Amino acid sequence: MNAKFPFDNTYSTLPRQFFHKQKPAAVSKAELIACNFQLAEELDIKLPSSGLELIFSGQMIPDGADPLAQAYAGHQFGYYNAQLGDGRALLLGELNTKLGRYDIQLKGSGTTPYSRSGDGLSWLGPVLREYIVSEAMHHLGIPTTRSLAAVETGDKVLRETVLPGAILTRIAKSHIRVGTFQYFAHNKDTEALETLYKYTRERHYNETKSISEFLSCVINAQSDLITDWLSVGFIHGVMNTDNCSISGETIDYGPCAFLDKYSPSKVFSSIDSYGRYAYSAQADVIVWNMAQLANALLPIVKNDDGVLNSFKELIHEMPNQIRSLWLEKFGKKIGISKTNPDDYKLISSFLNGLASRNEDFTISFRKLTEEPEYFKSVDPDWFKTWQTRISGEPNPFSIMAKTNPNLIPRNHQIELAIKEALNADFNLFYRLNEAFKSPYEKTVEYADLETTPTEEEEVFKTFCGT
Repeated sequence: MNAKFPFDNTYSTLPRQFFHKQKPAAVSKAELIACNFQLAEELDIKLPSSGLELIFSGQMIPDGADPLAQAYAGHQFGYYNAQLGDGRALLLGELNTKLGRYDIQLKGSGTTPYSRSGDGLSWLGPVLREYIVSEAMHHLGIPTTRSLAAVETGDKVLRETVLPGAILTRIAKSHIRVGTFQYFAHNKDTEALETLYKYTRERHYNETKSISEFLSCVINAQSDLITDWLSVGFIHGVMNTDNCSISGETIDYGPCAFLDKYSPSKVFSSIDSYGRYAYSAQADVIVWNMAQLANALLPIVKNDDGVLNSFKELIHEMPNQIRSLWLEKFGKKIGISKTNPDDYKLISSFLNGLASRNEDFTISFRKLTEEPEYFKSVDPDWFKTWQTRISGEPNPFSIMAKTNPNLIPRNHQIELAIKEALNADFNLFYRLNEAFKSPYEKTVEYADLETTPTEEEEVFKTFCGT
């Protein structure tokens, strides 16, 4: 069994307050559920023909790995928690590949010093959910962590009931979060904070020459990401600052979900009682999260008025920046290659129509792409205005076909895949992963996955799974 991972670890060379080194917990009987062989090839990983379940359950540590749990803090639903950290995950190390540097991490690999009262484990459901949704997001063209493997552990995990344990192997540009900066700022460890800033800048934004440029780049990445989410109807569910990646990738797929029927105030997370992370609130929350990053950077700014004013301007400008990106991306969804401010009303009117008619978000945009005459019957005034607007566009329907997915990971399909997996049937899990590799294509084979859920199938609440 000769696995070769291109490890080149740098995070483990940082000061010891950044992490705690340890090995994954032992498991009873690891069994491989899935391995993303294409991703492994892209990352220059040479996998053996057998024993993958041992590698991806942490029972066999590959040469060059240096397992550690990362320290970080964060605001959770607006309330600061001074010490969170990897309570159920271990960073195996970093892969230096032709595509760039990537973390490889085990999720559900046992307790760490940051587990608090948790068991450090994951049950099967959240592992399958993250595998499906993160890979689907990648194929939708949205920056995201990715899934390399999923294994069952043979152990039982106690949640509301006794459930089978599992481990996910996750790939990310890094696992540095807004909460990582908050951790050192809160602890008044200015030296570590400066070390983190320099390390992160070098790793992700090495073109920047100042801390203001660094913050600007993070803001740009986050603004782009959130408007990507909105454009496909994605709701993260827990946009806490510890779930906000500095690299601009979607990370930590807990109670996430995609819109079925369009509602801007839609919430899925069972713990989001006040709608803090509702679909339409995500744009406001990312501004708030970036303000927390700016605050965390202040100890190394050293009261420089120029930098402080720059920080304020960057945060103040974010809503306009997000609105502009939203307009651009939703403009393409209705066939407009280059939007103007007047298009905001046209797009908003379309969305308001979906809400008033209780129509499916993804299906409606796809219907506008393939069967636009439908909207002539349900909203003739809007249809007439829209036709006039796109009349000067050379290829409006081509733009729409590339922007409006035909398939998304629907909540009821994921829940069914998890339910079947609990009965040792992974066929739907495999089928969904295969279907979501081509989300913009329309095929007879996956036509059943296009449909909106029936009233009996509709999922109203999703759960974190920790």
